[in-house]
Amino acid sequence: MDFAAFHFLRPAWLLLVPAAAAIAFAWHRLSDPRRRWQGVIAPHLLARLIVDNGRAWRLRPVHGACVALALTGLAAAGPAWEREPPPFTEDKAPLVVAIDLSRSMDAVDVAPTRLERAKQKVRDLMALRAGARTGLVVYAGTAHMVVPPTDDPAFMELFLAALDTGMMPAAGKNAAAALALADGLLGRESAAGTVLLVTDGFERAQIPAFAAHARASRVQVLALAAGTARGGPVRTSDGRVATDQQGRPVQGTLDLAALQALSSQADVPLASLTLDDDDVRWVQRRAVRNMEAAQEKNAEVRWKEAGYPLVVPVAVLAVLWFRRGWVVRWLPLWLAALAGLLAPPPRPAQAAESRVAGAVANAFLTPDQQGRRRFGQGDFAGAAAHFQDPMWRGWASYRAGDYAAALTAFASLDTPDAFFMMGNCYARLRDYPRALAAYDNALRGRPAFAQASANRALVAALLARQKKDEDDGEQAPALPPDKVEFDDKDHGGKQGKLDMSQLQRQNAELWMRNLQVSPADFLRQKFLIEARQPAPASAPASAAAARGAAP
Repeated sequence: MDFAAFHFLRPAWLLLVPAAAAIAFAWHRLSDPRRRWQGVIAPHLLARLIVDNGRAWRLRPVHGACVALALTGLAAAGPAWEREPPPFTEDKAPLVVAIDLSRSMDAVDVAPTRLERAKQKVRDLMALRAGARTGLVVYAGTAHMVVPPTDDPAFMELFLAALDTGMMPAAGKNAAAALALADGLLGRESAAGTVLLVTDGFERAQIPAFAAHARASRVQVLALAAGTARGGPVRTSDGRVATDQQGRPVQGTLDLAALQALSSQADVPLASLTLDDDDVRWVQRRAVRNMEAAQEKNAEVRWKEAGYPLVVPVAVLAVLWFRRGWVVRWLPLWLAALAGLLAPPPRPAQAAESRVAGAVANAFLTPDQQGRRRFGQGDFAGAAAHFQDPMWRGWASYRAGDYAAALTAFASLDTPDAFFMMGNCYARLRDYPRALAAYDNALRGRPAFAQASANRALVAALLARQKKDEDDGEQAPALPPDKVEFDDKDHGGKQGKLDMSQLQRQNAELWMRNLQVSPADFLRQKFLIEARQPAPASAPASAAAARGAAP
C-alpha cells in the first residue's frame, strides 16, 4: 500500500463521520433520565430514585446506526491509493514484425540462417505474448503484408514457415515501405503499437523518413540486428553455398554502422538476436511500456476505490434494523425467503424456455444485436436468421457454409467488399466465370484491392486448368466439399462493418484448403500481384515518406 498516495476521491462525504458521532452524543444526552429530572428533583434524591439495574451503559441499536452511518461516509468518500488501469487495457500491446527478406538473410553466420533465426524469434514472441495481437510484414525492394495482427499462433505458423528470400519480386531493403505498411495495420488497433524490424542492414537514405515517423506517430519502432560482424556465406534454397560469376562464395554482411545510425538519428532502439529469449523479452517490455505511456498520456488518471469492502458491515448492521432491538426473531425466515427468491426456478420445458429467452432478448436487444451475440458464440446459422444488416447476414451465412444464402445477401449491396465476398461465394460454389466477374466488379470499385486481385488470379488459373481438362476430354475431378471449420474467436469491428484482417484470414484459409495451393505459392503470387499494382493516390504521411526515401 502506497500511503503517500492515499487520499479520498470525494472527501465531502467524510462529514458523515462527525455527524454520526454527534447523533450518538445527542441521543445519550437526550435519553439520560438524570438530565430530564434534574430540574424537578433534588440531586441527592434523584440518585436514589433512578433504577438502572446496575448497568450504566450498554450497546443499543442507535450505536449500530451511527457506526453504519460513519462507515457509509468512509465508503462514499472513496479512499484510494492505487491507480486503476484505463478501460479496455486487457488488450495487450499490439506488435507488427517486419522481416527483411533480402538475399543476405540466407547467410549462415547465425545458425541455421539469419532468416530461420528471425522466424524462430517470431514464434517465441507469439508464445511470450499469448493473447496479444502480432502481425507479420516482409520486405525487400517492396513490402507486403503476410499476416494481419492475430493472436493465433497456428495461423501465424502457416505462413511463417513458408517464407523464403526467393519469393520477393524485387531486390533491395525498402524498410520505409515496410514501416508504412505496418503503421497502417497498427492504426486500426485501439492501443499504441510497436513495429519490430528484423534485418541485417539499412538504407541510410531512409533514416529521415524514420525520424519523421518517430516525431509524428505514437507507434514506436524497434530494430533487431540479424547477423554477426564477420558475416557468413549465403546458402541457397537447396542447401548449397551461393557463388558469384567467378565461383566465389557470396558473403552476407551485417551493416551495423547503418543500423547504429538509424538508432541514433531516428530514435530507434537497437538490439541483436540472441541465443536465448533475452531479445524477445526486451521487445515485449518495450512494447508494453510504449502502450502504457500512450494510455497514461491520453487517458485521465483513474484511481481504484478501496471503499467497497465497507459495504459488507453496513449491510450486516442494516439487517439488524429489521425490528426494534438486537434480537430479530423473523430474520431466519426473511433470509430463507430471500434465498428462495434468488435461487433459480425449476427448469421448464425446452420449448417454453426458448420462448421466454426469445421474448427477453426481443425486449432488450435489436435483431442485429441478437445476431451479433450469436455470431460471437459461433452459432452462425442462428446469427444469419437474426441479422437484418445484409453484410453481416451474408457473412454469417458464409461462415455457416450456406454459400447460396450468403450470395443472396451480398448481392443486395453494391460495394467492393460485397463483390469480393460474392466472388468467394461463387468460387465455393465452383461457378468460376461468375467469380471472376464479381472480382472484376470489386476491383473496379477499389483498384488497390489486393485480396480481390490475388483471388482473381487464383480463380483464373483454376478456370484455365478446368478448360484445359475439358479440351483434353478429361473431366475435372469432383472435389468433395471441405468441412467448414472456423475459429470461434471474434475479431470483428463495429457492428455493421467487417474487419478486413478477419476477411484476410478467412480468405487465406479458403484458398489453402479449397484450391490446394501451398502457402509459399500463395504468398509468391500475392507479392507479385501487389508489386505490379500502382501506388494509391492518397496515402498517409509515413507511406509518402517511405516512397520518397525508397531507393
